[in-house]
Amino acid sequence: MHEIINWLVATVGAMGYPGIFILMAMESSVIPVPSELVMPPAGYLVHAGQMDMLAVILCGTFGSLFGAYVNYFASHYLGRPLLIKYGKYVWITEEKFAKVETFFIRHGEISTFVGRLLPVVRHLISLPAGLAGMNHWKFSLYTLLGAGIWVTVLTWIGYFIGSNQELIMKYSHQALAGVVVLSVLIVVVYIKLQPKQEDERG
Repeated sequence: MHEIINWLVATVGAMGYPGIFILMAMESSVIPVPSELVMPPAGYLVHAGQMDMLAVILCGTFGSLFGAYVNYFASHYLGRPLLIKYGKYVWITEEKFAKVETFFIRHGEISTFVGRLLPVVRHLISLPAGLAGMNHWKFSLYTLLGAGIWVTVLTWIGYFIGSNQELIMKYSHQALAGVVVLSVLIVVVYIKLQPKQEDERG
């Protein structure tokens, strides 16, 4: 872990802002690059005066959007059968996809926002959105909001903690627990409001 953290700090420092964008795009697609190992080192470089906080957060957030759209278009144009057939080569199992698809169907478009805050779901939530042909404006907005919150949290963790990988993982897990609770609350409120909105339309 120590070597991975050092490598990521060196990589982000060498590649600069494009490196953050690329790594977070990979994290947001099907390539398993944990955001918990990308954004905290960038936050550490902000603390060291080598990067700008706003630029780091924007690169991480828009990198996530780019990666999300890779998944969106892949699922939209390949379709479910091909996605399941060839997804195994990029760690997309039918079981994982079924769970994320059920999550999307159950919670609707808001799941695109909430999904960006949840582990595993974060990487795959764009797939059912693409299959459903979700509105691009809503998809972009929800993805940017969810990714922006998570990226900001991780960046500030790195800023305050520095390069201590054990503390980074500790506080990243605590932050994850917090956003999971927040996500549950958001879904509950959203579901509660849905009948009222439908009644008003009726």
